[in-house]
Amino acid sequence: MGQVTVTINERTYTVACDDGQEEHIRQLGDYLDARARELVRTVGMVSDNLLLVMTALTVADELTDAHGELEALRGDGEAREQAEADVVESLDAVAQRISTVADRLDRS
Repeated sequence: MGQVTVTINERTYTVACDDGQEEHIRQLGDYLDARARELVRTVGMVSDNLLLVMTALTVADELTDAHGELEALRGDGEAREQAEADVVESLDAVAQRISTVADRLDRS
């Protein structure tokens, strides 16, 4: 089992992780540190516990926004697929009409 040291708001924490996940945990720690520092610049120094909650809420808000964007993109994909299916259906109907007209012309 690996261990990683991360620094968040000038405090160092040692975190256990699966082998091979060390760099990923470092990147996550850097991300949280950036968010925590941003909050400290905005609201000033607060207790570690309050900073933890505020940072978690900030990251949760970002995650919620990302989920919303993903759902919108998925919705656009579904809408696009439905539009394509509608076009194919319309083209089939037009092809059937052309075939019917061609048959009538052949008979006349």
